[in-house]
Order: sequence, then C-alpha cells, then structure tokens
Amino acid sequence: MKRCLVAFAHPRRQWLWPVELPDAASIADALAAARTLAGVDGAAVPWDAAPVGIFGQQRRREDAWADGDRIELYRPLERDPRDRRRERVARERRGGR
Repeated sequence: MKRCLVAFAHPRRQWLWPVELPDAASIADALAAARTLAGVDGAAVPWDAAPVGIFGQQRRREDAWADGDRIELYRPLERDPRDRRRERVARERRGGR
C-alpha cells in the first residue's frame, strides 16, 4: 500500500484528501478515491477536466505515483503572472503604485 495527498486550490480555498491505495495504483485511481472522499464538498473541483501533476510537474492520469506524493489538480490561471509583473513595473515607472 502507498499513500498520497490529492490537492486542489482555488483562490479562496484549498482542498486536501489523503488517499491510501495498492502499489500499482495510477494517478487516475487516486483521483477517483479522492473524489469519493470529497463527496458534495468536492463539487467545485474539475475532476475530469483539469490537468494533473505531482509536486508541480505535470503528469498523465495513467502515470504511477510514489508513496508520499502530492497529486495536484491544476486550474487555469486567471492572468499570466509575467503579464501582471510587467504591468506593475510599467505603473511604477510612470510614478504610480
């Protein structure tokens, strides 16, 4: 058996579900187990549509995971952080904050 943590973050909230599955389990298996644990509370999570990864590295749902991994569901960014920084620097150069 191996254990992982399935995580999803929204700007106002973070969800974490601890999962324990057989050694041969895939990321998809862990997501299915977490979805069951989440119940109604997980209705806001894009279980089937979101890209997934482990510790910030994007993976396929068929991939295996190791004991202690954090499986993450990613949501699209509202704005590119690089664009936000460029806008902030431009404002500061004009004298505004």
